[in-house]
Amino acid sequence: MIKLFLCALWSFLAMVFSCPLHFRFKHLIKKDPMKGWTTAYKYVRGFFKKLIFLTGSKIEVRGLENIPKDGAVLFVGNHRSWFDIIIVQTLTGKPMGFISKKEFENAPLLSPYMKDIGCIYLDRQNPREAIKTINSGIERMKTGLSLGLYPEGTRNHTDTLLPFKEGGYKMAERSNSPIVVVSMVGSDDIFENNKFHFIKKSHVIVDFSKPEYPSEMSIPERRAFYTAIPERISEKLAELNEIRDSKKSK
Repeated sequence: MIKLFLCALWSFLAMVFSCPLHFRFKHLIKKDPMKGWTTAYKYVRGFFKKLIFLTGSKIEVRGLENIPKDGAVLFVGNHRSWFDIIIVQTLTGKPMGFISKKEFENAPLLSPYMKDIGCIYLDRQNPREAIKTINSGIERMKTGLSLGLYPEGTRNHTDTLLPFKEGGYKMAERSNSPIVVVSMVGSDDIFENNKFHFIKKSHVIVDFSKPEYPSEMSIPERRAFYTAIPERISEKLAELNEIRDSKKSK
């Protein structure tokens, strides 16, 4: 209960008292988008790091060396918790936005931060708007902004992955950027899996795959690569869960 109170209080105070920063970030983004996103990312990353600290969770990272130091990356992963985004944002070392549901575009307090770091909103019910979102993502990635994509489309608390929607992969393909597959276990034990949604510490394991460039593949290779992503994540999740369970039993 105490952790939930501290996390909620920290989040509320940080979002409220930093409201004036949105005007600065907005001005920077208008003048120099990459500089604005980078400045906002550094602030949001610090906020997220403190939030993770308050949960008491241990974040174990594998494959961090696989993330390219230069240029944009499309991070594609499974999605089980609100904390997925928070954790990934603190690890990549890159200015990074996310592809989010259209419903979050006007969320009180939250939406200004999402816009500050370069998030874009996908309306899956409107194909024309969805294409505009993908095109916007391509342009942002060409500028140098990395993006996070959860192809399941929503948080998934089942033992199997939901069907992956492949349209977002075009952002990496057409911006000549790599895809890094992100597999994560344990994040939903911080919040979603707990009674009354109390905050509890968790052992989270995050794995970053080696980068792969869809733009350098032939059409058959690219199709096979996209199709194989869910299976690759499922296999990695099983491996990470085994590691996590073995450490629990010690």
